[in-house]
Amino acid sequence: MKHFKAMITVTLRKSILDVQGKTVEHALHSTNFTSIEHVRIGKYVELFVHADSAEQAMNIVDDACKNIIANPIMEDHHIELQEVSVGETA
Repeated sequence: MKHFKAMITVTLRKSILDVQGKTVEHALHSTNFTSIEHVRIGKYVELFVHADSAEQAMNIVDDACKNIIANPIMEDHHIELQEVSVGETA
C-alpha cells in the first residue's frame, strides 16, 4: 500500500458572492494596496491517504471532498496529490 499526501483547496464558486473576500479587498484598498482586486477567500485542507495507486487515492479524496469536506452546491475543490514515504505522514 502506498501513502499519499493530498492538498485540497476549497473556494466558493465564482457565481457566489464572497463576502469575506470583499471585506478583505476593501481593507486592502483602504490601506493603500489599491492594485489588488478580485480577492476570494477559501480554505486549505491537508490529509494523508493510503491507497494502492495515485488514481485510487485521488478517487478516495475526491469522494471525501464531494461528501464532507466541500459543499458541492456552493464550493469548488482542487486536489494536489503527491506520494510520500511512511515517515512523512506523521
